[in-house]
Amino acid sequence: MAVASRKQIDTGTRGDCLTGLLGRGACGTLLATLIADAQDRNRPVAVLWIDIDRFRQINNSFGYAVGDRVLVELVNRLDRVRPAQATLARMGADEFVMLLPQASRHDAEQVGHHLVNGIHQSLAIGMTRMRPSASVGIAIAQPDEDAHELLERAEHAMVEAKREGGGRYYLAVEATLPARDGKYLAREELAIEETLHRALEMGGLYLDYQPIVRITDGRTLAAEALMRCRVDGRLMPPGRFIPVAEKTGLISHLGDWSLVTAAEFVSRLHAQGLDLRVAVNVSRVQLQSQSFAKSLHGVIAYTGIDPGLLELEITESLLMDGSEQVRRNVRAAVAAGFPLALDDFGTGYSSLACLKDMPASKIKLDRAFVMDLPQDMRSLGVARAVAQLAHDLGISVVAEGVETEEQLQLLQEAGITQVQGFHIARPMTEPDLIDWLA
Repeated sequence: MAVASRKQIDTGTRGDCLTGLLGRGACGTLLATLIADAQDRNRPVAVLWIDIDRFRQINNSFGYAVGDRVLVELVNRLDRVRPAQATLARMGADEFVMLLPQASRHDAEQVGHHLVNGIHQSLAIGMTRMRPSASVGIAIAQPDEDAHELLERAEHAMVEAKREGGGRYYLAVEATLPARDGKYLAREELAIEETLHRALEMGGLYLDYQPIVRITDGRTLAAEALMRCRVDGRLMPPGRFIPVAEKTGLISHLGDWSLVTAAEFVSRLHAQGLDLRVAVNVSRVQLQSQSFAKSLHGVIAYTGIDPGLLELEITESLLMDGSEQVRRNVRAAVAAGFPLALDDFGTGYSSLACLKDMPASKIKLDRAFVMDLPQDMRSLGVARAVAQLAHDLGISVVAEGVETEEQLQLLQEAGITQVQGFHIARPMTEPDLIDWLA
């Protein structure tokens, strides 16, 4: 397929010169006809709205000429998985619509799955390799719904797929959805994203574990699982790959991997007679996902562990999130028996209000209140107040980032009972933690 100049792109009734697809106007006309025919046959039309995730970053990083060539290749990928009866149209710079006549919900979701997988293959741009992804919104025509309304619902569903991290499809609902995220990755971040994909495929991800101990007797009560990424012999710091994973939606895959991997470790510990609680960080994307509760139940079914041994660490700002989906997921986790810990406590906006009603059984005092001890006695005052409040509410407190014996003694005097940090132990591998426990 020849690449045309950007000046030739036309998404109106004449069609699109770059891709050869129908334009927006012709798409609407055809959809109206398909809706009318579908009503006679009692087989609804499905609309799949496809948005190429972060495509503007390709244009910004490599130029529009390269962007056009990439876009043509992606359209070819869509065409290869397109059912014979379906029609593709271009709705905007990086947005497309597939019209699927006589489609059941199962048919439409199966096509959506194929579209996402078809786009998500490695792609070379000069010396850079990337993994493009697409967000697909699916809407099934409802009685008395016109073409414009059906297209709008499909687009809203696509926005929801993008909000959940992209690289997935989402079936339309009637609720109003938020606007698309406007952040774009830099070229370096594209390379990091590709490295993360390789790590997922090649086993480059692993967990280290940092013990959490009780001050009075030094007993290890839990261990926090910390994600690591090593590809081609090089270790990538979490501070580099976690932000990229959050922007691209990969954090959802990494989060699911962490839950399963930590649960497997809990199972192996149990087989050795060690019932140690392991804490796993849960991201905002995971808690906003409709599939999070299913993932938790899947972890239990797959590993057979006691959910009380897998602690979910969530940030204070997440627990205060007004989203109903987040609240449902938190309730589902508690109902399933997973203990909750409030991470980075004291850095949010509603700490005291959060303490009163939160379902968490543990709070982790942020290292910001520990690192300047003993010089900053105001931080010690905060630690003392938090310890007293938590004690009155029946909540345990862990102080993070303890690096010196003097900090440890001051925190104990302030009423803190559990600590975590380099003074106790650095993060360690699974075999090293088992030796530590022995």
